[in-house]
Parts: sequence; C-alpha cells; structure tokens
Amino acid sequence: MTFHHRAVPIVLAAVLIDSIGFGVILPVLPRLILTLSQTGLDDAARIGGWMLAAFAIAQFIAGPVLGSLGDSVGRRPVLLFSMAAFAVDYLLMAAAPTIGWLFVGRVVAGIAGAVYGPANAVLADVTPPDKRGATFGMMGAAFGIGFILGPAIGGLLASLGPRAPFVAAAALAGLNALWILVLLPETITPERRRPFRLRDAHVFAAFRPLFDAGNAKPLLLAAFLWQLAHMVYPATWAFFGEIALGWDERMIGWSLAASGICMALVQTFVTGRAIAAWGEERTVVLGMLAGGLAFLCYCFARETWMVFVIIPFAAFQGLAFPSINALLSRLTDPSHQGALQGGMSALSSVALILGPLLLSQALALGTEHGFRGGNFAVAAILALAALLLIAWKVVPRVAPAAAE
Repeated sequence: MTFHHRAVPIVLAAVLIDSIGFGVILPVLPRLILTLSQTGLDDAARIGGWMLAAFAIAQFIAGPVLGSLGDSVGRRPVLLFSMAAFAVDYLLMAAAPTIGWLFVGRVVAGIAGAVYGPANAVLADVTPPDKRGATFGMMGAAFGIGFILGPAIGGLLASLGPRAPFVAAAALAGLNALWILVLLPETITPERRRPFRLRDAHVFAAFRPLFDAGNAKPLLLAAFLWQLAHMVYPATWAFFGEIALGWDERMIGWSLAASGICMALVQTFVTGRAIAAWGEERTVVLGMLAGGLAFLCYCFARETWMVFVIIPFAAFQGLAFPSINALLSRLTDPSHQGALQGGMSALSSVALILGPLLLSQALALGTEHGFRGGNFAVAAILALAALLLIAWKVVPRVAPAAAE
C-alpha cells in the first residue's frame, strides 16, 4: 500500500496501537467490576454503563478543547499528551483498589480518549477532499485490526488475573507516545493555525459552521442516532456474552477479535471502493442497513455459532461512519478541520453518555424479565431512525449537488 503523506502511516499505526490497548482490557472489565463491586452480572452491567458514561462526560469536555488546541499549537503535541495520559491511566486502573478508583481511571481515559479528533485532523490536513472518505476508512481499518489483536491478547492474559491486561495496555500506550514523539511530523502549517480561545472550545462553537449549512443538520442528527446505537458494543457486548451466551473472558476476547478481522477487511477492501462507486451518501445507507439488521439478529442469538455467523455481515456497518465523516468534512473550511473533528468527538461523547446508560439498562431490565437481548433491540430502533433520516433528508439533497 502506498501512502500519499508520511504522516498517514504514523497516525494509523498510533491508532492501531491505541486500539490494541483498548481492546486488551475489554474481556476482563466485567470480571474486574464484579470483583470490586461484589454484585451480580445484571447490576455489574449497570455499573459498566455508568462507568462508560463517566468516560464520555470527560471526553465531551475535552474533545473540543483538544481539537481547538490542535488548530492552535499543532496536532503533534496534542497527540503526544493524549497517549502519555493513556499510559498513566491504564496503570491507575491496574492498581485500582476500589470501584471508585476504577471510575477515576475511566475519567482520565475519557480526557485522553479525545485523541481521535486530532488524529482525524492530521488525516484531513494531508488528504485531498475527494480522498478523505477512503482515508478515514483506513483509520477504521486500523482500529479494526487493533480489535483483532487486543481482545484476543486480553483473553489470553486473563489467565494471569483481571489486572494483567491493564498493565499490558499501559506498556502499549507508552510505546505509542514514544512512536509519536520520534516520528510524527507536524501537519498544520503556521498560516492555517488560529488562536486558541477557551470560549470557543466547546461543542456548539465547533459545530457553528455546520449549523449554517442546510444539509448538515439532518446529517448531524443521523450521526448522533447512529453513534448512540453503536454504543451497544463497547457498553454491553462483554456483559451480553456472559449473560446470554455463558461466555468466559477468552470467548469474549475471541468474539471481539473476529469482529475486528471482519471490520478490518471491510474498511480496507470495501469502504473506499463503495464510496467511489456509489458516493458517501448512499454508502451511509448501506452501512446503517447492515448494522440495523445485525442488531436485530443479535437480539435472538442464543448460541455461539449464531453470533459468529452474524459478525461478518455486521462488519459492513463500518461503511457508515467514514462516509458521514467525509460528508461533514466537505462542509467545513480547511482552517476548521480540527474544530470539526473535535466537535465530532464531542458528539460521540454525548452518545457515549446516553448510550451506555440506556443500553445497559435495557440489557439488565430485559434479563430481569426473561429477554436477554434488550440492548440490541433498542440499538436496532435507533439505527432504523438514523437510516430513515438519512434516506429522507440527506440522500435527496446531497446526491443532486454531487452530480452537479
């Protein structure tokens, strides 16, 4: 594969290493919550939802700040800070003696997790507008490959105890910081930088240019609904595996690794081709349709083989978000790409605040009433709403404009 700028493989590698570190801890997080909270699985799922919401609140505040800082002081120092903070955070969680300390660790992770805004801004800096959809798809592929390796490693490390994967994640984050320090060039030129103003570093300021564009409002709402539905995976997958399928940490890890393989294949070999053939707006529809149907199928999956049949089809939901990101970036001028990505990070954080609370409650309540797929039923409804909004409001307006 040939990259059009040397910053691209460095950022992709940083995202890969970071997603490995994130994936490593997923199989053991339910067990650690159970150990520290002394509760049952349904209540542990609720605690996991609140924990992810705390992560999201921190990311909501930090996302626009880091995005605007990237436009002001440069992308490189912001990425370096985030990765170093991740290393410290994973060590904190590895040593957490109580559930309260684990919550503190998730707050630190939320601040550091706003790194994807500046990372996307680096790609926007060095990529022509007509190629951004495919490049953002490569970002998704890097994240997917990380999920091939991370959860599988985490499941294997679980045999050493529920804290061992956190130590491994800390080491990976430290390596990532070193990688960025040594190799990443600065990608925003001095003439494109803008002064940092704290009063502008919030989600409404970040989206101000988009609210003035007629096509952006329904696209933003659809993106939010889709992100809200997609929170079903980080918020409830591990708990769903234990509750509905009786999985242990190793099987949770292998299922996430299988999802990563399929997502990486789709993002690497399908996303760019689909956008080139059908355009971003129609590719969004295909991705959301695949995701919504997958959510519906997961509702009723009660055997492990069923899940592994659904996973390859579900991977095509990865077509949606790179296409949304590319459409939004076309509506924003070059000097505000960092602010855009910071705003998207903040929008994701709002979904992360509400999604885990809604979806973990749906899983717990459904389990208490004999239905162990309530989380995916709610996700399917949200995905359908996003799909209808895209088909009704976005495709009819954007497609004719693109043709002109």
